[in-house]
Amino acid sequence: MSIDVGERLRFVRARNKISQRELAKRSGVTNSTISLIESNQMNPSVGALKRILDGIPMGMAEFFALEPDQPRKAFYRSDELSEIGKGKISFRQVGDNLFGRSLQILKERYEPGGDTGRIPLVHDGEEGGIILSGRLEVTVDSERRILGPGDAYYFESRRPHRFRCVGAKPCELISACTPPTF
Repeated sequence: MSIDVGERLRFVRARNKISQRELAKRSGVTNSTISLIESNQMNPSVGALKRILDGIPMGMAEFFALEPDQPRKAFYRSDELSEIGKGKISFRQVGDNLFGRSLQILKERYEPGGDTGRIPLVHDGEEGGIILSGRLEVTVDSERRILGPGDAYYFESRRPHRFRCVGAKPCELISACTPPTF
């Protein structure tokens, strides 16, 4: 039997509404280590996995005994979207259990000045989105664009990227990424 440790860790972290950075801080490992494990580019040692799970907190037995909920929902009301963002950025995720899923869909809202940070994001997969309202500055590698309603982006997530709300109004968009990142 093969267990996908990365996918399982991503599921447990998301279910507990903990960001990769927060889990790294709680467990004393780097954010990049959490990202590499979740994207299955790195297999953690038993000791490293225990430290990471202690940051949730969750025991190893519970971690490996988890099974995804069955059957999966197909429809979600607006109030059933799971909030996984914080501060000036709201990420409302379709479905709270992405265990075994290949796609993550988000309704995003950036308040004026909301920014993913000065350090660009880099992870495996692909992502795309369509702006519904407001203006969003999207930087991919050294290319920067300000997108407005109806504009879209789509790129490989290994390319360094950053998102920032520009202007006095909030920016809302629908995005998708594969594999699930948060």
